[in-house]
Amino acid sequence: MAQVSQEDREKTTALKDLLSRIDLDELMKKDEPPFTFPKTLEEFEYAFNENGQLRNIRTGEPYVFNAREDLHRWNQKRYEALGEIITQHVYELLETQCNMRRIYIPIDAKEEEPTSFIYVTNDALSNPSKLLVLIQGSGVVRAGQWARRLIINQDLDSGTQIPFITRAIQEGFGVMVLNPNENYLEKEKPETSSPVGLADELLDEPVEKKERKDDKENSKKKEFYEKYRNPQKEAETERIPVRDNGSSEDHVLYVWDHFVSGAAAKNVFIIAHSYGGLSFVELMNQREIEVKNKVCAVALTDSAHNIWLQETTKATQDWMQQTCCNWVSSPEPLDTPLDSMLPDCPRVSAGTEKHELTSWTSFASIFRFFSEVLEALEYEESQETSNIVTTRSGTHKSKHQDL
Repeated sequence: MAQVSQEDREKTTALKDLLSRIDLDELMKKDEPPFTFPKTLEEFEYAFNENGQLRNIRTGEPYVFNAREDLHRWNQKRYEALGEIITQHVYELLETQCNMRRIYIPIDAKEEEPTSFIYVTNDALSNPSKLLVLIQGSGVVRAGQWARRLIINQDLDSGTQIPFITRAIQEGFGVMVLNPNENYLEKEKPETSSPVGLADELLDEPVEKKERKDDKENSKKKEFYEKYRNPQKEAETERIPVRDNGSSEDHVLYVWDHFVSGAAAKNVFIIAHSYGGLSFVELMNQREIEVKNKVCAVALTDSAHNIWLQETTKATQDWMQQTCCNWVSSPEPLDTPLDSMLPDCPRVSAGTEKHELTSWTSFASIFRFFSEVLEALEYEESQETSNIVTTRSGTHKSKHQDL
């Protein structure tokens, strides 16, 4: 058996002595502050400057996550509270800067039913030529956002879809912004308690008194531990899904069926980031013929789809090879062709190794891709028209010659 050295015994004794002198009441005073945070950017003392960067109003410094060094959970809650304000700010920009409007879904929702919404330009459903559909990834991002982290730590251009919407409008697109993560209503669960009644106390047998006392002591210890480890218990909530929109995949399918499929646009273009790419491929699995007939180009950015796990057909894979392009995170220069790991669609470098940045760094390349597709379609149409004219002219000449 290994012998404990004198040095180890001294260290153990010193540690026990230190622990015995810790004032538990003082520890209790070091609990984290309440989770009550400002409701506006101004109250947070932050604002977006002329370059779309979030800056402290007083110091001009970027957002600081560790506002309190030793309180990570509190800092995280503060960051989330700011994120909710950012979401509302982006909604406001969609409405004021991009002149978009909300359409609530389900379109036949009852009065008390949970709802979600998408954003559309006024001509999204009536534009006869082009419609652009934007689908973000999963998580906390809502309509109009690619990455909340970029909005807070970098700028609005890189983190939101606003530059894409503005460019599309300038080029004559109708635009539809999906909202696949706004898919539930969160309600607080009512507190349930079962206090011991007076009758129960009177029925306690004397032999149980010691056990009951021990239980109380154990309960106090547990309460102290819980308070120190997790000082503020968050309210328990339950999520009530939005009908037919309870997941990103369901949402994309619903918007397709009720809006995109009936839109007047001859050509539909899609930009889908991360999990949005998976949701698009699932749409292909569910509405293959319709999508092929209406969609002419799909720009994916670091898409999370997997044709094997999603069991796509060979016909879908072939269509994706011709119609889609995936800009993926890579150290290679922008647009460098990369080996395709799966036989679905071409992969090129997004010019960045940061997943959340892939949409923004690919911005110019995506619109160039769309322009090339449109030029090819217009050329094909002109050739078809030319052939029809030539055929008719030839028919007229042959009839004239017969006479």
